[in-house]
Order: sequence, then structure tokens, then C-alpha cells
Amino acid sequence: MAKKVKKKIDLAKIAQGVRLMLEGMGEDPDREGLQKTPERVAEFYAELTEGMWVDATEHIVPLPGDSHDEMVIVKDISIASVCEHHLAPFTGKCHIAYIPKGGRIVGLSKLARIAEVFARRLQVQERLTQQIAQTLFDKLQPIGVMVVIEAEHTCMTLRGVKKPGAITITSAVLGGFRKDPRTRAEAMSLIKG
Repeated sequence: MAKKVKKKIDLAKIAQGVRLMLEGMGEDPDREGLQKTPERVAEFYAELTEGMWVDATEHIVPLPGDSHDEMVIVKDISIASVCEHHLAPFTGKCHIAYIPKGGRIVGLSKLARIAEVFARRLQVQERLTQQIAQTLFDKLQPIGVMVVIEAEHTCMTLRGVKKPGAITITSAVLGGFRKDPRTRAEAMSLIKG
């Protein structure tokens, strides 16, 4: 994970909230199986939301000396995030495509790092998709960027409608991918393989 900003997660406060939640469920948080649960849950949510305190743009540093000007795609980047409506995790795959301009490319792992930073926040999938695309478009200044995310949401599979296996697909398309349907179609065919 990248350098974090000054804000700090209050693990004790999260643990206190989990303890209250357990009591609200009619559980005894002091029984043997639950004694450390508030602290474990606090650590879990701290890890799942650590991207809230990270600047994703620090990963967008063009590599010197390269002149690649064809489409670059990194697909099947595993992501895990937390639905801000239910505090329930969602997991899936992120696919990032961009067309460099002026030889400005980034290391391939940096694309995965950017997806990770934005995923590790309280999120909705639609905003997550847009944040990744817009940040790359603004900071790298490519000809175009396309981000597609496919995810399964536990807030939809374990509660409410209860539809395990339902996949939500979102996309953000900027620049040349938006202007030229052939370029967009080429990227989608390469992502879908």
C-alpha cells in the first residue's frame, strides 16, 4: 500500500461499536468464542478501508524513455471493497485499459495498485469504477482510459434479494475509448478474451 495520509483509524472505537452490535443481537460479547471478536472485526475493517488514507495518484509516475503508443490492458485484477450502504464486502475483478499518449506509460503493477487503493474504501461499485478511470485519465493524460469492474456483492447475496452468483458489471469510458466505438470494442474483446 502507498504512503498514507495523517488520518488514523480508531481501532478501539470500532471494537466498541462491534461489542454494542453483538449485545444488540442478544449475544454475550464476553463468552469464550466472542471475547476477541470486536478487536478482530476492527482489524478486518481497518484493513478493508486502509485506502481511505492513501493518495492513489502517487502511483501514477510515467516511466522514462519509453514510447509505447498502443493499447495497454491489465485484466482480472482481484479487488475487495466494502459497500458503504451495508458495510458488507464485495469482491471481483477489475480490468483497466489505456492508450498512452506521448510515450507516458506506467508500470503494470501500478494499475493494480491504483485499483487497490480505491477499492480499499467505503464504496459503491459505480464510483469505484469512475475514480480509477478518472484518476488515470487526469494524471497520465492518455488518449483514452476504460475501466470495467465485475463484482459480487454480499449485501445482495446474503440479505435482501438473496441472489448468490449475481454479478454487477460497471464501466467507465473516457477519451478515445468513448469517441471511437471500434477502439472500445477492441478493448472489450481483449478483456473478455
